Amino acid sequence: MSDKSWMKPTALLCSYGFFTYVKPSEPFLTPYLQGPQKNLTEEEVVNAIYPVWIYSYLALLLPVFLLTDYVKYKPVIILQSLGYISCWLLLVFANGVPLMQFMQFCYGIATAGEIGYYSYIYSIVKSEHYQRVTSYVRATTLFGLFFGSLLAQLLVSLAHLDYLYLNVISLANVTIGFFIALLLPMPKRTLFFFNPAELNISQEEEPCVSMKTTVNKSVDEVEENKMVSVQTENTNWRDVLKKLWTDVKVCYTNVVLLRWSAWWALSTCGWLLVVNYIQNLWETIQPSHEGETYNGAVESTATVLGALGAFSIGYIKVNWAKWGEVALGFCSMLKFGLLMLMYWTDHIWTCYIAYVVFIFLYNFVITITQFQLAVGLTTQRFALVFGVNTFAAVALNTVLTIILIDRVGFALDVNSQFVVYSGYFGMISLIFLGHGVYQLCTNKPHNKESSKIVEEPDDTKNKKDDSEAFDMTNM
Repeated sequence: MSDKSWMKPTALLCSYGFFTYVKPSEPFLTPYLQGPQKNLTEEEVVNAIYPVWIYSYLALLLPVFLLTDYVKYKPVIILQSLGYISCWLLLVFANGVPLMQFMQFCYGIATAGEIGYYSYIYSIVKSEHYQRVTSYVRATTLFGLFFGSLLAQLLVSLAHLDYLYLNVISLANVTIGFFIALLLPMPKRTLFFFNPAELNISQEEEPCVSMKTTVNKSVDEVEENKMVSVQTENTNWRDVLKKLWTDVKVCYTNVVLLRWSAWWALSTCGWLLVVNYIQNLWETIQPSHEGETYNGAVESTATVLGALGAFSIGYIKVNWAKWGEVALGFCSMLKFGLLMLMYWTDHIWTCYIAYVVFIFLYNFVITITQFQLAVGLTTQRFALVFGVNTFAAVALNTVLTIILIDRVGFALDVNSQFVVYSGYFGMISLIFLGHGVYQLCTNKPHNKESSKIVEEPDDTKNKKDDSEAFDMTNM
């Protein structure tokens, strides 16, 4: 691969991400569904339609996670774009609760396909470009979300455009994204599966193998990784699943990793609940037909500040091994207060501001969590932990949705839901803040031995990488 060969796939993926995430109808989805175009009630939207998304997301997440690597990413990206197209075709042309439920199922297909979108680039470029391409892809996604929300607000406030045409614009953008996805080159290597006929590893080119890479590799290390790659080329489904299960047991027997992963799953679950139903809360405080709404402006501001929160982590020098749990607990306590404020207030701008701060806090702390895990794991195991934690968050979200929101459960109205969400983060804050303060007061630093990932006997290379890398006492 030449020095500039990473540019074309990166540019195509960024273009795909931009058009796919510029969906100006999203900030006004609830007003659109409850407005004259669809004429659905609040109860139908909250308790019958929106829960379908999380159910489909959970059902599809694990199969898509396993298939993404096997089919080499690109087909999953195409599937994601088809899910988006189906979703917005239904939003534009369909009516009634059953078809809107199917619309949410299609949206679940698209969101599950994000695994392929975010991991594709690592299979097509060399590891030396990972940091750069990651920043490009992530920045393009955030800019697409920001631009879509800002465009929506401008079209609604200045051009007084009907919500229907926001959905038409979204449909056009995701369709453009589909055609860009078709142009993406097919990767020749994957994280778990290898095809010897397609690898064609030369002596001059560093192979992309599923082992932890370092900046300065010796010739012996490169040759060793080539041998490991050749040995794993004929890996089949049974071997892969066995290896994945072994890695899960190895990773989650580490107390520190388990603690950070637990917060990741719990916090992401709460975040999903809030962002999925916040528009319904805004609609109860100030119905869109009674005055101008600023959902798009709020979402664009939340996106920018969320990105700044994530970006700021790179400039904060803190011993997270010592202060991490206290920070997690304190931020969860702030979220508890913000959600209670959203419930209590009858002033729409107070609710808007509280939501923006909530998004900022989530992005700030989730970046800390992902960084703490990433620096201590191989690329392969971090991908696995990312998938497991996400699945745990979605599974918990599904359970809470069935109990609290769905018609088969309590079918709570949106105001009551936010009281529960507030209490949810309150419990998280008590657990992590309490344990963190206890560790500080008793002067019990994380034991070095307990901070290492348990080593499995049949994987010497990964054993060395992870057991040495995931020493949280030096962070």
